[in-house]
Amino acid sequence: MTPALGTAASLAPLDAAQAQAGEQLTWRHGLSLFGEIKYPVDFKRFDYVNPDAPKGGTARMISLGTFDNFNIVVMYVKGNIAAAAMLPYETLMTRSQDEISTEYGLLAEAASYPDDYSWVIYRLRKEARWHDGKPVTPEDVIFSLDVLKKNSPFYSSYYRHVVKVEKTGDLEVKFTFDGPGNRELPHIVGEMVVLPKHYWEGTDAQGRKRDVTATTLELPLGSSPYRIKDFVPGRSIKVERVKDYWGANLPVRIGQNNFDELQYEYFRDNQVALEAFKADQADWINENSAKQWATQYDFPAIADKRAVKEEFPVRDSGRMQGFIFNLRRPQFQDPRLRRAFNYAFDFEEMNKQLFYGQYKRINSYFEGTDLACSGLPQGQELELLEALRDKVPPEVFTTAYQNPVGGNPENVRANLREATKLLKDAGYEIKERKLIDPAGKPVAIEMLVQDPSSERIVLFYKPSLERLGVTVTVRQVDNVQYEQRVRTFDYDMITDLWGQSLSPGNEQRDFWGSKAADEPGSKNSVGIKNPAVDALIEKIIFAKDRATLEAATHALDRVLLWNFYVVPQFTYPFLRSARWDRFSHFEPFPKYASTGWPSLWWYDADKAAKVKRS
Repeated sequence: MTPALGTAASLAPLDAAQAQAGEQLTWRHGLSLFGEIKYPVDFKRFDYVNPDAPKGGTARMISLGTFDNFNIVVMYVKGNIAAAAMLPYETLMTRSQDEISTEYGLLAEAASYPDDYSWVIYRLRKEARWHDGKPVTPEDVIFSLDVLKKNSPFYSSYYRHVVKVEKTGDLEVKFTFDGPGNRELPHIVGEMVVLPKHYWEGTDAQGRKRDVTATTLELPLGSSPYRIKDFVPGRSIKVERVKDYWGANLPVRIGQNNFDELQYEYFRDNQVALEAFKADQADWINENSAKQWATQYDFPAIADKRAVKEEFPVRDSGRMQGFIFNLRRPQFQDPRLRRAFNYAFDFEEMNKQLFYGQYKRINSYFEGTDLACSGLPQGQELELLEALRDKVPPEVFTTAYQNPVGGNPENVRANLREATKLLKDAGYEIKERKLIDPAGKPVAIEMLVQDPSSERIVLFYKPSLERLGVTVTVRQVDNVQYEQRVRTFDYDMITDLWGQSLSPGNEQRDFWGSKAADEPGSKNSVGIKNPAVDALIEKIIFAKDRATLEAATHALDRVLLWNFYVVPQFTYPFLRSARWDRFSHFEPFPKYASTGWPSLWWYDADKAAKVKRS
């Protein structure tokens, strides 16, 4: 996610050490990228919450798969992290859901940074407490950054520009960056999860020293409105609201986190989960299957309105999802082969047969946002690309990107002919109905999947690739094996997705940057090492205004698309959900909240009285 730094407000005088040093710090209660923040220093609550929302009730939710770990430090490299693992923890700042990339103080009451963004100081709230009653300290913040950077490839990349962190006052911690000009860094430091140093450096109930580098099912110690109460390994988790939560009256917390208990039930299969929801064994379900959404939500409770089927518009993010090529494999180095794979994908027929026509094809790495490129590059975007002309495909300047269109026999034949021509031009040939590469080796790939729904999509795509002469093997493995193989880049092709905020920034390095290609566990699953991509990522990160950010993002999008690193799949601009009608939320709903479940909802006793639990 990307930053934002905005309106300043003086919240307190300098301490003695700062005064002696002659520093003039300006403290900010909120940070927002390239714009003014909405809420003033003395705001009472967010506009989209009910300050009188009743506290109480239980919300029962569904999770898929399994879990064996509550330690978020190693969640990207070891084990299967529990659905509720992040709930006990808080960050220095928390985002507003009716603004773009805007944060207000949570554990920290204020932040200060210089005009060149070369460092930031966060001042903690003196009342901030862990669930054991001990205060949240600068030492906790320093410890958190250290262990996250050392043990997580994602956080190591995300916070790699933080070169120094130090305590500068009883409640203050300073982060120094490796250079000036990166507007995002003060903001993303504010997103950092803070962990309790004394807990991790202590011993468990059996007297064993805790290991922050290991998976664990010991109940975590946090500081948030919720703590994990109980669990059955791999099957269920119960979370309870902390009745004496230290921050209950903060303006960023008023009217939220209203349930007394949250319950997570795990299911191995989405179909079984849906049947459990229908039987009133869960209150809320998110539906990712277009087929199930179209065909299996006509049960009696929906018809008589005891349960509600609702779609929530997605306005706070974009995405790229696709079949990805592992460029660490030599066979995928030629972009003409990769482009031929795209011509072989008949999305329109798949959409009709498998998805009831609900999806649209993805045509951008920032699909669903105004950051998606369109037409031909102009203005500032063109200037950025001209500087890289010798490093990008020529089509970037001459042709607006569009995916091939199938859906009928004529289009399919034309697309396969174009794919065959690309392969022939690249030196491939057909021998005994097998595609042979220029080195004389058959083109054979394994498509790795982890669940039946993914396998169904790949199996639809497989015959089209085989018509080109490609030998395709589809292998489904369990979640643990799949995660391990993905972390170590042990695959030919997989399906992957990248969520995009409305203000992209440092995370783009982890998605597409050359350095991340060699870091196990990074999100650069494609293995992209492209100097033009690296240069455009830097332009995004160091953009000084929104117009420059948009131009650089459009340019990056265009260069990624014309290198054919993925075969784009499909998206849906809504989140599908169903719930038993026992809950309410404030109106109007915040623009960038998606469902807002469960933090913005509350248990409605009047509704619940009409919908008896089974």
